[in-house]
Formats: sequence, C-alpha cells, structure tokens
Amino acid sequence: MAASSDRMGTFLHLLKHTGIRPGEGLALKWTDYDPLQKTMNVTPEKNSNPRIFKLPNNLIQKVENLPKASDRIFGNVQQEHFRHNFCLQRKRISHKLGNPRLNRITFRTLRHWKATFEYHRTKDILHVMQLLGHKNIKNTLVYTHLAEELFKGEQEYVSKVAKTEKDICALVDAGFEYVCDYDAHKIFRKRKY
Repeated sequence: MAASSDRMGTFLHLLKHTGIRPGEGLALKWTDYDPLQKTMNVTPEKNSNPRIFKLPNNLIQKVENLPKASDRIFGNVQQEHFRHNFCLQRKRISHKLGNPRLNRITFRTLRHWKATFEYHRTKDILHVMQLLGHKNIKNTLVYTHLAEELFKGEQEYVSKVAKTEKDICALVDAGFEYVCDYDAHKIFRKRKY
C-alpha cells in the first residue's frame, strides 16, 4: 500500500509542478528521466510539442524512491486504474474534511492550475503555450481569462522614491504614478504587469 500511495503522491506532485497531461505522466519511462541534469523529457499526447522540465530536488527525491520494477516510472498501470484509486482517496479525504468540493478535483485540474498560475506569474502567453506543449495559441488563451477572473482586484506594484525633480520626471516618464509624500520624498508606484 505504501508503494502505491508513494507512486500516487509523486505522480500528483509531477502533474502540479509541470502541468503535463495525466497520460503523458503515466507514459514516462525511466529513460526519460535524467537525475544528473534533474530533467524529465515528456513525450507529447494529442499531437502537441515535446517538452523538457527541470525538476526541483524534493520531486527528484520522490522519483528516486519509486520502485524500478518496470520500464515506466509509474509502473505499467492503466490510466483508468490510476484514476479510480485517486477518486477513492479523494472521496475519503472529502468526507473526512467535510468538503464535497474536493470531489471536483481531477488530474487535469493540476494542469489547469499550473497554466493559470504560470500566466498570472509571468503574463507571458507564449511561455505558457510552450509549457503546455500547445501548437495553437487559441488553446492557451483560455488561461488568460481564468487568471484575470481568478486574480481580479489583486494588483502587484513596484514602488520608487523620488528625491529630486529629475527623479520625479524620470519616474513619470517611465509610467509611475504619484502616491504620496513621505519624509520630504515623493513616493511613486507602477503595476508590475
């Protein structure tokens, strides 16, 4: 049982970190994994592009601890069997925590989460397109709308202090807006994105 839950935990961590499709994750072979470079080569599904992901140390450790009884990292388990086990665990946790919304989480939810947060973090739709392996940007644009809706009202700013008239002019020319005076200085800010 412990090996099965370790495999599921590692699989979920990999999906969350990379945003790969569940089928791409289950198809990963030990030959796709390079522990020296700390990378994972992902063979695409759905006629998308192949990708290489740099893995964090905690995920590397989890992958290293998996049994190597098969040529596939997650064993020769079928996706439906893996999904069924996940649904059973999810249902148990949902019941224990009294939160039925947890039952709406799927393997694909982690892909959508990664893409949405990556777009929010970078505001670079081409980066997200490459991350997901999409060949058509129309498939990626949905994540801009998700991020805008999810983070509506949240703004991040860069703040600067102007001490001279020259500093003030430079900040205004760079798109900064005046906020207030503090200790004989002028405070300006500009949205990060």
